[in-house]
Amino acid sequence: MRYVASSGELVFDIYLFRLALGSIVSRMAFNRLLVLMAVAAICCNSVSADPDLLQDVCVADLTSTIKVNGYPCKEQVTPDDFFFAGLAVPGVINTTMGSAVTPASVMKLPGLNALGISMARIDYAGGGLNPPHLHPRASELAYVLEGELEMGFITTKDVLISKVCKKGEMFVFPKALVHYQKNNQKSPASLLVAFNSQFPGTQPIAPTLFGATPPVPDSVLSMAFQVDTPVVTNIKGKFVKKAS
Repeated sequence: MRYVASSGELVFDIYLFRLALGSIVSRMAFNRLLVLMAVAAICCNSVSADPDLLQDVCVADLTSTIKVNGYPCKEQVTPDDFFFAGLAVPGVINTTMGSAVTPASVMKLPGLNALGISMARIDYAGGGLNPPHLHPRASELAYVLEGELEMGFITTKDVLISKVCKKGEMFVFPKALVHYQKNNQKSPASLLVAFNSQFPGTQPIAPTLFGATPPVPDSVLSMAFQVDTPVVTNIKGKFVKKAS
């Protein structure tokens, strides 16, 4: 017995065929989209990642006027390019804050160029302070060499996270967050810090706002700090740069 499909059944079968075909095409298009997204992710990742050195060393040529996110490599290198003794002795404390920072960045240790690391030593007189500041290009790991220090940083939600650290203890400051160290004792203290940047940069909060050149308008600072203009003028007077 031969079966003949009705016109209604034929239309329904065509509809199902088109639906199945559309599903197959959609899956193929989706698969192609996934492949393109994967390729794009790989390409973007390779572009954004820090490139590895293509040679053993790249000692900074500090005399070069060309700077492209670092220093170019100099041709002749010596052992002194990889040596720095500046952290072996305490820094001379002659600041009103009662602290002295001795950096061991690429400027002092050219062999650090392109390695993404650096260090510093900070010495404090009794009651000394390393005032609130930030490092725009690095996180900081601090190790107490001598004495006792209060160390703290402020999150972007205005939460202070602080701890008193003694000799042999460590504290970490996340990248680009405002932080400080304070010696609350009468005896001296010292700190050794490490950065994940050859030149982390330092931006002290008070001198940046009140000692900028050209100056930040008094009206801006007065409104921001909710104080009268004469107060701003008085504070600015404390951060006037002396002519060299």
